[in-house]
Amino acid sequence: MPSIDVYNIEGKKVSTIDLKEEIFGIKPNEAVVHSALVNYMANQRQGTGNTKTRAEVSGGGRKPWRQKGTGRARQGSIRAPQWYKGGIALGPKPRDFRYTINKKERRLAIKSVLSSKVIENNLVVVDKLAFDEIKTKNMVNALTNLKVEGKTLIVLPEKNENVQKSARNIEGVKTSLVNTINVYDLLKYNKLVVTVDTVKSLEEVYA
Repeated sequence: MPSIDVYNIEGKKVSTIDLKEEIFGIKPNEAVVHSALVNYMANQRQGTGNTKTRAEVSGGGRKPWRQKGTGRARQGSIRAPQWYKGGIALGPKPRDFRYTINKKERRLAIKSVLSSKVIENNLVVVDKLAFDEIKTKNMVNALTNLKVEGKTLIVLPEKNENVQKSARNIEGVKTSLVNTINVYDLLKYNKLVVTVDTVKSLEEVYA
């Protein structure tokens, strides 16, 4: 069972907690993580690309010249794909790119990335993350004290407006909730900052 140090927002170690082996201590499954990531990105696609076929462009109702005797290739319409301003052959049409993967795969992918964060020492646990007011400087000081640099994802157990709004203007920092985390964000942000309550919530949800 892996264990990790717990810090306060002043950056001082206050305790140590044990992490559940089946969530934070498994061997990461890269194939499943890749599958979940591709699924997430596909589901974000709008699928609104559209081109007009020869039936949809305006004009072309009349045969441009007679079939035979002109010396030119036969043509039935000036809106065929080979013509300037003609329709597009085999172009994109609005479509839905969404598809699903099974629930066990999604859960395994999340647990694999969480375990990777522990292995790579990119998981930072704080005893409590709360501010009396909405102030960016409070979050900047907390992250500085915790020696957290670069792209950082802060996962909270529940909505906390003071914390979330204090972090929203810091470049490379994003806040999320336990019930909204996804593989894409966990991979995109190098550091993962969680509270003790967040760890407990993750262990309840993914156990």
